[in-house]
Amino acid sequence: MADSAHEDAAAVFDPLRPQLIRVAYRMLGSVADAEDMVQEAFIRWMGADRTSVREPEAFLRRTVTRLCLDQLKSARLKRETYVGPWLPDPVVEAEPEDDVTLPLMLALERLSPLERAAFLLHDVFGQSFDEVAVTIERDAAACRQLAARARTHVREERPRFQIEQQRGLEFANAFYAASRGGDMKTLGAMLAADVSVHSDGGGKRPAALQPILGFDAVMKVHAQLAVLFAKNGSTLVRAGFINGLPGFVTREADGELQSTALEIADGKVVAIYVVRNPDKLTHLH
Repeated sequence: MADSAHEDAAAVFDPLRPQLIRVAYRMLGSVADAEDMVQEAFIRWMGADRTSVREPEAFLRRTVTRLCLDQLKSARLKRETYVGPWLPDPVVEAEPEDDVTLPLMLALERLSPLERAAFLLHDVFGQSFDEVAVTIERDAAACRQLAARARTHVREERPRFQIEQQRGLEFANAFYAASRGGDMKTLGAMLAADVSVHSDGGGKRPAALQPILGFDAVMKVHAQLAVLFAKNGSTLVRAGFINGLPGFVTREADGELQSTALEIADGKVVAIYVVRNPDKLTHLH
């Protein structure tokens, strides 16, 4: 009987796992932490009085969100001592993801945990404020205020338009070819005047400790990198969409993976996001 009950519980949970990981990842920005939170929710689900749960999906979403709120408190302390810019773990997909792009995830980092939860649950995942209130244990009016404050902070980071899929892949491949091949003329034509580079090495691989700002500075860095690429090589592993942005994954001269995501506006690259921290790339192997 116990084995049968556990099998039934797992059968309910397993189809919901991808959605729960999606919620947790957007809360935390870490694939490993998201998987840990969902696994903890599974353990709690197996030990719960499931006969009293009318809506398993809502119950599990609440459980995951509350676990993530607790996790965010310790994550904030880690971010304060993080070496260089922090970027979310890259999630690579074949098609663009338009609900929470990388720039929006970075904007969410500036919110309080409750603002972040209210915004994601209501604006992204479509829950009513009554549902949000039950999840984060605040009244509906407070949840409306939390989401409104969050919306004000992140409004500018919402993509104004979605880049067409094939065009995005062409852009990513062209950027890879120009940057690795040392074609500075082609590369320069792709960059906006106010382009920026944000690289996350986490103190574990070489990376700029501050964002690189402006066309001239970005071109200078790429000219220097092109010399290194010519000597040591850089292999394209996969092109796709990284947290909703066109980009690619490469294997660099040290044998480690690296992800590069391109934020594009009006046909020009306005920001380049590079993740080099190996801890954030293990799920891409």
